[in-house]
Amino acid sequence: MALALRHSTYMMWRELLALWRQPWWIGVTLMQPIIWLLLFGELFRSVVEIPGFETSSYIDFLVPGVIIMTAFFGASWGGMGMIQDLDRGVTDRLLVSPLARAALVAGKVMQSAVVILIQSLIMIALALIIGASFPGGIDGVLVMLAMAILLGCSVGALSNGLALRIRKEESLIALLSAVQLPLTFISTAFMQKDLIPGWMQTAADFNPLNWAIEASRTAVLEGGDWGFIAARAGLLLAVLLLAGWFALRSVGAYQRSV
Repeated sequence: MALALRHSTYMMWRELLALWRQPWWIGVTLMQPIIWLLLFGELFRSVVEIPGFETSSYIDFLVPGVIIMTAFFGASWGGMGMIQDLDRGVTDRLLVSPLARAALVAGKVMQSAVVILIQSLIMIALALIIGASFPGGIDGVLVMLAMAILLGCSVGALSNGLALRIRKEESLIALLSAVQLPLTFISTAFMQKDLIPGWMQTAADFNPLNWAIEASRTAVLEGGDWGFIAARAGLLLAVLLLAGWFALRSVGAYQRSV
């Protein structure tokens, strides 16, 4: 276990070093979330006037959803780096080294967690600049960061596992694109749950993206109901374990095929 963790940390630094050579990439990936925050915040600002809407500021309502979506979308493309390593023969060379097999995926997932943390902090700073508030205080913000990282690691592990199975950029892009938007809109990212259609409310109850959004929003806006937050965190942890198991099985399947 200690060896696998050490190797995973080494692989994480390898991935971070590659990111260090092109730090602008973090800014580029934040363009879409900034558009969501600024344009959607203005477009839907009047929905708070609907009777029963839970906040008086749509920006306050939107920020947790945007931060969780940023983690979700960013981590879901993690498998593209794995496919690049496959095409360049990097993965094959690592497989004949003493490297722990789990580190092939864990290093990339850990790097994704670091990127998510940096992006989330930037988005929080921007949200504060445009007038957002966090009634839940620092505890609520920390919960939101934890939910973003937990969801991002789950999605990142799944994406890398799929990359090892599919091995084609075009196929992975098509698959990810087919699920990203549906999961986003079958959630409470942009609208309060009791204001969306009934069938979407039901689907949202089984959507891991929505679990992270609901837990984050509860912590940030209300600063309470820790039982609910813990339950959602437990569900996301279960998803992470399942995604990690799938990724490890994918590493083994790839190794047997070469």
